Amino acid sequence: MRIAVIGAGSIGRRHFDNLVSLGIDAVQVPYRSYRPDVLDDCDAAVIATATDVRTGPIADAADRDLPMYIEKPLAFRAADLATIECLTAKVADRTMLGLMMRYHPAFRALADMDMSTAVRFSLDIGHDVTQWRQNWKFSESYAAKADGGGVLLDLCHEIDMASVLFPDLMLKSVTSVGHSNYDGVDFSSRLTVQTGAGAEGSIGMDYLTPQLHRRTIVYGVDAIYDFDFAAQRYEVKDAAGSRLIDLPLERNEMFVGITRDWIALLEGREITNRLLPRIDRVTTSTALTAAAWEARQFVGHITKEIP
Repeated sequence: MRIAVIGAGSIGRRHFDNLVSLGIDAVQVPYRSYRPDVLDDCDAAVIATATDVRTGPIADAADRDLPMYIEKPLAFRAADLATIECLTAKVADRTMLGLMMRYHPAFRALADMDMSTAVRFSLDIGHDVTQWRQNWKFSESYAAKADGGGVLLDLCHEIDMASVLFPDLMLKSVTSVGHSNYDGVDFSSRLTVQTGAGAEGSIGMDYLTPQLHRRTIVYGVDAIYDFDFAAQRYEVKDAAGSRLIDLPLERNEMFVGITRDWIALLEGREITNRLLPRIDRVTTSTALTAAAWEARQFVGHITKEIP
């Protein structure tokens, strides 16, 4: 099996390395040198370009009936989302979206727990973007683009996680904080959402906090679920008391696990993860992400230097 990886940034390189580790004949193509004919002798494609330029490669792969692994987010406008869903319709049952938190062992455990008595909840993630990687500048990255950049899209896994826990989520509002040097780019965003049963929640993400934090808390009538993914501390509290769940994580295993399942999907083998992010099964998540991006209301700006 030969798979083209379109995009040679950090995520594209990770995909290439993981495919090779799984015995796949992978070829990496930087977007700047991409031509549609590189797909002609391939069996599938990984689309790991910036979000605002991926519709072309997706269309090229779809024209060749090639299944795809598309990096998140799928799109940031509802119109683009509809276009991509139309383009990928024939290969949707073998095409996946890179929602790798669905392969986090602790989140998989949380997704199997009973959320029916939830009354409120929060999902939060953040970090100092200036400390993200060595030899990396925000201003030179996809994240600095007004179209397709910003923290809401970059850290949209929490939106997907919320849609898994509460499939009937409704978006109420989105407030964002920007930066005077990066017009239209959100550095902190907060979604207010509500379930069909009336439970209200917030989903927050930022580029500003000094240390990485990633935590989901669900308050319910029967239990409280407090999952700190950054500290790898997972606690359930109920009438019987409190218990910790031991679910260690090796981060790259999420990438390898989701890639392994995509290969199994391509080969027609059994998939064991019920949260498999097949593109035709994540429409609630992708629609919520696009709607949230389009609904952003900038309520302030920061002055922190972001090179």
